[in-house]
Amino acid sequence: MLIPSINNSLKELIDLLKQLSQKEYSSFCAELSNATIGEHTRHIIEMFQCLENQYDSGVVNYDKRERNIRIQTDTVSAIENILLIQQNLEKENKKIDLLQVIDGEEIRIESNYLRELLYNLEHCIHHQALIKVAVLQCKSVTIDPNFGVARSTIEYKNQCAQ
Repeated sequence: MLIPSINNSLKELIDLLKQLSQKEYSSFCAELSNATIGEHTRHIIEMFQCLENQYDSGVVNYDKRERNIRIQTDTVSAIENILLIQQNLEKENKKIDLLQVIDGEEIRIESNYLRELLYNLEHCIHHQALIKVAVLQCKSVTIDPNFGVARSTIEYKNQCAQ
């Protein structure tokens, strides 16, 4: 269920990107503290790429992102990268160490691949919620009402409706 949920969120993001002009995608947005939809999209993509690219080493450091300007300024590049992520999600679950420097101190935390996929899904949804705020300014764009909404929230609302 995890990988289909990730694929669903990434498909929703692709569907949105196909509707945006390059200007809408890369323009600064006051509602995003002057960030762009493209910057948030790049951030989502590069977190998944970190997990994929560092999987073999067994040590993942999400701070070691490429910060590829092309992904944040070109919707076609962003979509191509999302499709590559979707093609490479299926991997064996294994132990992974997370490495991060916080306040000058290096910390290492044990995790595993599936846990990190779940983290990336939740992180993706969080940034989609931010993107949704900016997209509401684009009158010609339509998005799924559940875009940027946590799966647990969707399930809760469905239970309340019954």
